[in-house]
Amino acid sequence: MSYASFIARRYLRSRQRHGFLSLITLISILGVIVGTAVLVFALAIMKGFELEVKTRIVGTTAHVSVFPRYNDGIADWPGVQEEIARFPEVEAVAPFIYYKAAISSAAANDGVIVRGIIPEQEAGVTRLRESMVKGDVMMQADSSRRPILVGRVLAERLDVNLADEVVLYSLRGEALTEGAPPRVMKFVVTGLFETGMYEYDASLCYIRLADAQRLFLLPDQISGFQARVTDWNRADKVAAALEESLDGDLYATDWKRMHRNLFGWMAIEKVWAVVALSLIVAVAAFNIVSTLIMVVMDKRREIAVLKTLGVPSRGIRAIFLWQGTTIGLVGTMIGLACGLGICWVQHTFNLISLPPEIYFIDSLPVIVDPLDVILVGVLAVVISFLATIYPAGRAARLYPVEILRYE
Repeated sequence: MSYASFIARRYLRSRQRHGFLSLITLISILGVIVGTAVLVFALAIMKGFELEVKTRIVGTTAHVSVFPRYNDGIADWPGVQEEIARFPEVEAVAPFIYYKAAISSAAANDGVIVRGIIPEQEAGVTRLRESMVKGDVMMQADSSRRPILVGRVLAERLDVNLADEVVLYSLRGEALTEGAPPRVMKFVVTGLFETGMYEYDASLCYIRLADAQRLFLLPDQISGFQARVTDWNRADKVAAALEESLDGDLYATDWKRMHRNLFGWMAIEKVWAVVALSLIVAVAAFNIVSTLIMVVMDKRREIAVLKTLGVPSRGIRAIFLWQGTTIGLVGTMIGLACGLGICWVQHTFNLISLPPEIYFIDSLPVIVDPLDVILVGVLAVVISFLATIYPAGRAARLYPVEILRYE
């Protein structure tokens, strides 16, 4: 044990002036604890929210989507589907039709997004099967009634349940003249799904592809394809390569590009949130500066005696560097533990809930990234160390003769 670390610990335990120095030392440590814990928790929230949104988006929309570049629909689509299915890294592909319509029940009506699908193939590219809370994704119904899957929130709004009837209205392909009648098709609810994304659960419904072709006047055509790839994080590269291999009338896009506004906003928010929350640690660093300056002023005689006994200026500097760094290390370790503890409590008990119509999800997700924890710890310790440089340098520059002369 060096004399610098020994003396630094003695100063940290100092109870002179009725314990005032010990009190401000504890306040400095508490500042580092709060800043570190809040930063760990905030980063875990952002990581959890980002992954949760990504997972739920990818669960409802496939990794890669293929659309017509110029036309409303894709003709001769079975051949194109086979071509996409043969592409490397593509595990499954399914056709779909995607249009807006109006929906009506005996109790209410609303606007919806209608997806026409082939249930057996759709289950291979999205997590629709796992999202079912009632009924069957296969849309089993008798031949006299057309099946439809409805989001849970939309079903509550329409006040419908399994076996209830709803009506879809479409004006696609009709001339928008006065009195133009919409096409009307009656369906029976055969399933309710819940993706966890309020936007989808409140405005999306699924019908069979053949029914969608009749409803939207797309005979023998589809709106596009959805494909699942081996690694969803490489979906952008697969989409780019797939587009090059397809006919020029088609283009491919990945799930990141389709929701780039959302993920761009999340990335910007994360950067500025880290900057803003790091200011809490910076404020704690100012507390360390003020604490060490007060210790230097209080220990002037001791510093003078140490210098008289032959302790060099760098030794005096080391004492206060040890003291400030110890404050930072203790606060950082306790802060990391507190932050991880808060994350565990939220992950286990979901104490913080969210309004799903605003935040897409109903509870605050947290995912702890070990790299984030390490970075927060290093950041807090480095800031604490930098905060000790000025007070330590000031202590090292004190002249023992002047101090002892006036004491």
